[in-house]
Amino acid sequence: MTLDSSPGLGRRSFLGGLLAVPALGAVLAACGDGGSSAAAGAATLKWASSFFPTHWDPVVGGSGAQFRHLSLVYASVTRVNEKGEAVPDLAESWDYNDKGDQVTFHLREGLTFSDGTPVNADAVKKAVERAKTQEDSALFGDLTSIDKVTADGDLDVVVDLTQVDYQIPLLFGERVLQVASPQAAADPKALDQKPVGHGPFVITQLIPGTKAVLEKNPDYWDAANIHIDKVELVSAPDASTVVSGLQTGVYNFADVAAAQAQAAEKAGLDVFVQPGYNASNLSLNVNKKPFDDPKVVEAVRYGIDRQEFVDKLTFGYGTVATQPFPKEYIAYDPQSADLWPHDVAKAKAALAESKYSGDDLTIDLVIPAEDPAAEVVQSQLAAIGITVNIKIDKNWATPFFAKDLVASLYGTTGRDSPLQTLTAHFGPNGPLNLSTPYEPDGFEKAVAKVRQTPLEDGDYEANLQAATRAGLVSEALVFTYSQPSVYAKDPSISGLPANPGHINWTGVKIS
Repeated sequence: MTLDSSPGLGRRSFLGGLLAVPALGAVLAACGDGGSSAAAGAATLKWASSFFPTHWDPVVGGSGAQFRHLSLVYASVTRVNEKGEAVPDLAESWDYNDKGDQVTFHLREGLTFSDGTPVNADAVKKAVERAKTQEDSALFGDLTSIDKVTADGDLDVVVDLTQVDYQIPLLFGERVLQVASPQAAADPKALDQKPVGHGPFVITQLIPGTKAVLEKNPDYWDAANIHIDKVELVSAPDASTVVSGLQTGVYNFADVAAAQAQAAEKAGLDVFVQPGYNASNLSLNVNKKPFDDPKVVEAVRYGIDRQEFVDKLTFGYGTVATQPFPKEYIAYDPQSADLWPHDVAKAKAALAESKYSGDDLTIDLVIPAEDPAAEVVQSQLAAIGITVNIKIDKNWATPFFAKDLVASLYGTTGRDSPLQTLTAHFGPNGPLNLSTPYEPDGFEKAVAKVRQTPLEDGDYEANLQAATRAGLVSEALVFTYSQPSVYAKDPSISGLPANPGHINWTGVKIS
């Protein structure tokens, strides 16, 4: 993968220096049989993933990891380039009206979904409407700026907005608007088992939760730059066995746990970090005791030692995080870089000033599965006088998104629209805001200013950082650390494009 950034791109290049992170492992030697080709000589990608999709309906999926797999099947209205800018996908161009409350996307001509249904304005219209209204949609909260969508002929999609919002071209990327065939999507349950899109590949076999086999889509609009003939996507077994599977050619590409990265390097695999927006946090519910007292929140903020998370959990790959963006990203706020430094004395003092002073404070930290980060939180809060009971609930998502928990852990992979990332965390209806409908003072006004600023405007960066700063006032989230997405591949696979937060197979070859 190419991770070098061009000199002079600067912070406006979206990820700037993050793209300059060197590859973590040099190509030492080919191993096993390379795992790169099928018997007939087809270039076959054998991908083992710990995030195998639980849903193949892009409206339902919603996961920050799983949409990367769904992009094998579905194209989106736009996508992001290596600078994180919105670039054409199904839409070859777009333009706003003078007021900024309407944007028209102009689709490519002559495209079809893999079931033969035309890719047209009506298909995109139905995709947006389904994302807004389908009962089990994970995306409706991301589309609040959308008033209505109109098909103007076959190829022009007119999007009327509830407010001026120049973020829409970023919003309509892979994370939110992967477009399914409207004919197939008429039965969403069937689509979930048999996905139909206009992506670079077509599914030929799907064993839910276990395996998907895909073949190159010759009708994909950019098929000339897709050099992989077949994909075998499987759910990864235990993390400790992935490296041996890569060594023996059972797989030739996999996401790997940071703990396994060194072993992968020693095995002669190409280990690399895919740039992204990963950030973990401790989520608090200010509507419930004891976090209804700001002094208790203040105590927790000072009680968290971010460096301990990095040292104990990331094996040298992570960094401390005070906000949901990496330092090189345009939305990162330098003024908030040192928020809430670890200080046990200040934490204890804040707790002593709270209305719960003298109480035996005990909270339940509810998480979906075993997570060593929970034990770090438990230890750190015990040091300031708060007892943490770790509870595992496999159905954690239901109470989390219903805002019924007192505290939990969460990690974000970010969005293509930085404003969407902010509103998801800090907005009154944000899915990642455990304290809904709470939002910090001044956040709504700061968000509105960003929406009203065109992406190419000279004030965009400053306005965006001001919105980040306003969001971080929130008492509902304490950011802890960032662990990037680490991958290992057989050296026979060429480097991947460094599109932040995405896995893009355009131009990738298997020798």
